[in-house]
Amino acid sequence: MMAIVKGIWIDSATISLETYSPNDRECFGLWINLRVGQNEEEGSHDYQLLVCTPDWLKKEYFFKKAVWGRHMLIVFEYDLDVIKNEIYRCIESCVGTDWPTITQKVAKFAAWEFEDYQRTT
Repeated sequence: MMAIVKGIWIDSATISLETYSPNDRECFGLWINLRVGQNEEEGSHDYQLLVCTPDWLKKEYFFKKAVWGRHMLIVFEYDLDVIKNEIYRCIESCVGTDWPTITQKVAKFAAWEFEDYQRTT
C-alpha cells in the first residue's frame, strides 16, 4: 500500500497554484495544501507544507537567533515543476502495510490535519 497525491493547491480565492508567481523567485514562502490518499482507495487526508527559499527564511527570521524547521520544503528558486515533482516523489515513497502507518510517514514531511487530534468520548 502506498500514498499518492490526490490534490495540490494553495488556499486562495484569487490565485491558483498554477497561476501563482512570486515577486522574487529566489526569495519566497508559500503554504501548499495537499490531499493525500491510498493508491487503491477513495478518500484522503489533508496536509500542509511550507515551500520556501533559504533567502526567505533569512529575511523572515532576520532578528531571531534560532529557528525550528518542520513541515517545509526548501528550494533555491521558484520552479513549480521541481516543487511538484519533489512533493510527489516524497509522498509516493510513503508505503506501509496499513493506512495509519502511511499517514504517520507523510506527517513527517507535511502538517497533517489530524496531527495531535485526541478523540473525546
